[in-house]
Amino acid sequence: MELIEKALEFEQRKLSLKSTNERILASREVKALILEINELYKKNKDPELMDLMKRLTVIKRKIEKRLKY
Repeated sequence: MELIEKALEFEQRKLSLKSTNERILASREVKALILEINELYKKNKDPELMDLMKRLTVIKRKIEKRLKY
C-alpha cells in the first residue's frame, strides 16, 4: 500500500507552489497518483480509494486553476 501512503503524504503536504514549474510538477504528480489509484480501484472497488481520488482531484483542480492565468 505504498501508493496510498504516497497519496496521503501528497494530500497532507503544504503546497507553496510559487513558480509555474512547481505547479506543473505538482499537477503531473497528483495526476499520476490519481491514475494509479484508479487502476487499483478498478480491481477491488474500495470506496475509500474513491474518496481519496476525489480529494486528490480537488487539489489537482486548484493547482490547474492557478496555471490557467
